[in-house]
Amino acid sequence: MAIIRFRVVPNAKQNKIAGEHGTAIKIKLRAPALEGKANAALRSFLACELKISERSIVLERGHKSREKIVRIKKLTEEEVRHRLLSKNSATAGKVVSASSVCD
Repeated sequence: MAIIRFRVVPNAKQNKIAGEHGTAIKIKLRAPALEGKANAALRSFLACELKISERSIVLERGHKSREKIVRIKKLTEEEVRHRLLSKNSATAGKVVSASSVCD
């Protein structure tokens, strides 16, 4: 089980992993920060990117904040970071867009 910090930027042009923000992973989401829409979009986006079910992803803290702490079942912290950030290192630090399946 992994406990990961995320920095979420709502109202972005597209859903994407934007690298690291300190110890957090920065994720830009199209969903607005209203009525939990960005939180639901984060869970959906992570499930798609990590290829696990949404039920395996639990928002522990930060329901009304850009700084989120998320518990991810079935994966270690190293596996999560590798799956999300390896795409960035493969493109020399450029922002990587999610595939159309994850949108």
